[in-house]
Amino acid sequence: MKTLHLRVQQQNSTAQRMAEILEAHPKVKRVYYPGLPSHPEHHIAKQQMTGFGGVVSFEVDGDLRTTAKFVDTLKIPYIAPSFGGCESIVDQPAIMSYWDLSQGERAKYGILDNLVRFSFGVEDFEDLKADILQALEAI
Repeated sequence: MKTLHLRVQQQNSTAQRMAEILEAHPKVKRVYYPGLPSHPEHHIAKQQMTGFGGVVSFEVDGDLRTTAKFVDTLKIPYIAPSFGGCESIVDQPAIMSYWDLSQGERAKYGILDNLVRFSFGVEDFEDLKADILQALEAI
């Protein structure tokens, strides 16, 4: 508990910086992060929050298999559907937490085949950035 505020600051900072990088990347179709001006509720988040959280969701420019390849190519994060720890965690909801729904049912909830949820931990920003960029280059 004593270091929680430091960890949250690190996670917020890393998520913000990575969201900006992902939004500009040609192999990323869309980024969902309230810290980005492109987010539809950014103006509200800006008024209510001092940080925008450690989770960034984004759509890879590809299908289910391409997205799975991206996730599998990552070296740093654990692949798991739960978030909030010190370690970075990545999840492809279409084949993990929503695996039992049809593609049509998932789409109703905004869970597309190419959606990735990335919960940033406290690892070095440059290491995470390099890992994500190498995984994007692999697809």
